[in-house]
Amino acid sequence: MTRSIADQTVDELGGPGSVLARQRKDHIELDRLLQELDGSTGTAQEEVLTRIDRLVFSHAFAEETVLWPVIRRVLPDGDALTLQVEEEHQEVNELVTALERDGLDSPERPARLRRLAEVLREDVRDEEDVLLPRLQEALGPEELRALGRRWALMARISPTRPHPTVSRRPPGNALSGLPLSLIDRTRDLVDAGVRRAPERFVPAGRAVSKGLAGVAAVIERVPLSRTGDKPPTSR
Repeated sequence: MTRSIADQTVDELGGPGSVLARQRKDHIELDRLLQELDGSTGTAQEEVLTRIDRLVFSHAFAEETVLWPVIRRVLPDGDALTLQVEEEHQEVNELVTALERDGLDSPERPARLRRLAEVLREDVRDEEDVLLPRLQEALGPEELRALGRRWALMARISPTRPHPTVSRRPPGNALSGLPLSLIDRTRDLVDAGVRRAPERFVPAGRAVSKGLAGVAAVIERVPLSRTGDKPPTSR
């Protein structure tokens, strides 16, 4: 019988470098941020949501490009298992896109925030209780550590913002990942600068960020960026 990785020691997970331990560490940080989000409002809430976004999207992209293909290869039901999580990732992309588009004053914001937290917690449980224990049964500790190194590297170079029309599977996500990551991380720097800059520089910084978002939108619409998905996550 499989055991949730939430109930195992780091040694049982294959050591701190194991992909299982690395995943759980991110999940613990996500839970902390979700609790912080629940008690925040206004611009403070936006700042917490931004930190959640930066963690969640790079984490999920690394899963989709590194982990889920391995699960589909080593488990007979891997395709169905990963598709369920990909649906959750897709909903997160769409919810965050809507939150960013409609702003702080949208009447739908509270319901979207509640649903976002709900889906993220469902995603963690599906991964920790089902997908990752099954992967643990199929791979040895050394393989899990090697996979952990690949996953960590990919997470460091993955997009940090929602891209709901990009494929959740290779080759589309792999082909679009690097250019979108460069754009997202540049926007992260620009937006951080805008928050600290004197008021007279804010319009220019926002214009740069908006222009970068436009470039990202073009990449998202390239047909190759959408290849590999299947319904219901394809857009």
